[in-house]
Amino acid sequence: MEDELRVRLNDHQPSKIFPVKPKSTPRPLSKPETPDSRYWSSFKPHSIPNLVSSVSAVAFSPIHPHSFAVAHSTTVSLFSSNTLTASRRFSIKDVVSSVSFRSDGALLAASDLSGTVQVFDVKERMALRSLRSHKAAARFVKYPVHDKLHLVSGGDDGVVKYWDVAGGTVISDLIGHKDYVRCGDCSPVNDSMFATGAYDHTIKVWDARVGNSKWIAEINHGAPVEDIVYLPSGGMIATAGLNSVKVWDLIGGGRMVCSMESHNKTVTCLSVGRMGLEGENRLVSVALDGYMKVFDYGRGKVTYSMRFPAPLMSVGLSPDSSVRVVGGSNGMVFAGKKKKKVRDEEEKKKASVMTSFWSFKSEVDESRRRALRPSYFRYFQRGQSEKPSKDDYLVKERKGVKLTRHDKLLKKFRHKEALVSVLEEKKPADVVAVMEELVARRKIVKCVSNLEEGELGLLLSFLQRYCTVERYSKLLMALTKKVLETRGEDINGKEEFKGILRNLKREVNQEIKIQQSLLEIQGVIAPLMRIAGR
Repeated sequence: MEDELRVRLNDHQPSKIFPVKPKSTPRPLSKPETPDSRYWSSFKPHSIPNLVSSVSAVAFSPIHPHSFAVAHSTTVSLFSSNTLTASRRFSIKDVVSSVSFRSDGALLAASDLSGTVQVFDVKERMALRSLRSHKAAARFVKYPVHDKLHLVSGGDDGVVKYWDVAGGTVISDLIGHKDYVRCGDCSPVNDSMFATGAYDHTIKVWDARVGNSKWIAEINHGAPVEDIVYLPSGGMIATAGLNSVKVWDLIGGGRMVCSMESHNKTVTCLSVGRMGLEGENRLVSVALDGYMKVFDYGRGKVTYSMRFPAPLMSVGLSPDSSVRVVGGSNGMVFAGKKKKKVRDEEEKKKASVMTSFWSFKSEVDESRRRALRPSYFRYFQRGQSEKPSKDDYLVKERKGVKLTRHDKLLKKFRHKEALVSVLEEKKPADVVAVMEELVARRKIVKCVSNLEEGELGLLLSFLQRYCTVERYSKLLMALTKKVLETRGEDINGKEEFKGILRNLKREVNQEIKIQQSLLEIQGVIAPLMRIAGR
């Protein structure tokens, strides 16, 4: 029976055949890891809470250890990059809108909504200067990359101001924007050039050396400009307006290189960071949608994105690529710090031995970096073979003034020594100039009264020779009278002064006779001229 059942089963033919396929491997939900994602996700997160209000600005010191300043409400807090803890606080009368470090990291400039720009000493927490000229809120302030004496600021009055920090005065008011000036940045290759953005949708490039306060280039972003930043080459800028970030080529006449529109809300701040000490540069943007985007402007694509639990207002990256700081509208600072690799003892010894070699190599690299190459922005500014067009400006560099010895003495308020020094040089124009300066300072009488006998002889010899010269007579005649009155007792009875006084008396008498003759001639000619006029 079993054999019969087996035969029946074998005789059965299936009606349809279903081929067996291998199971397909499921696709991963996450994208494959890229060098950008590995680098930007390697920052160890660290939150800094308890700030009063929205973090409006972040700035890093260019000097190691690259401490950073955070502006929130009416306070600027200084944080350490190593411990991410607050070390100092600077109080300001109104809400702070922008902060900027000087190139040596010793001074910190901050602008507020009252229109005031204040300069603080980082170590002493002292307000060294209060610059007041804006008629509305000051929205940004920037120190040039290597210039320690000037500042650039802009505000809601639509005016960009170029400041002399030491004197506390405005060098030039740059007028050209038709709406609120909200942002600005200085060129990394030329301390006299800077760009500003405003709510009139325009970006204007300025040169402090150009007269008439006229911009040298203008770009239309197509939306109110919220932030602007120079890229490291100096020939391109990146601007943010609404939900778009655009990169412009200044050398190419303001041509748009690429545009990124991956944010859903307004982009509030831009920053440029390097992927490691020897990596590529990336453009980092933050927006009100809570996202931080990393943009590779060389390839024109977003390479990394990160979400934060609040709308973002500011972002900053340390120059050594070790710290990333993002400021939120809820008063939180979302900081990230890279883990430093610890060297072995052998590597440390090797590094100490090779220090001299690497220092030499760094000097060579620096010299190469300063060289003029066709890929640099400075190359296109040299103007050796290009013919100027009608829209070009002739920019002349200011040559440093070489001070003479008497100018240096006047600068140190050593008035008597300056007078004696210029008398020994025997240049009448310089002597009279120094005397006029002493008269303006009200020190000429004191200098004359303190002169020694030999120095007094130099002064009398000069007065005897040039007191009757028409160009100098007005000052020197009065000075001669003053010298004879104040030093009469020292001059009378001295043998070395008799010849000088005799010659001086003869010159004065001769000048009086000439003046009398001229008056007689004038008396004769005046009636004749009156008759001829009739």
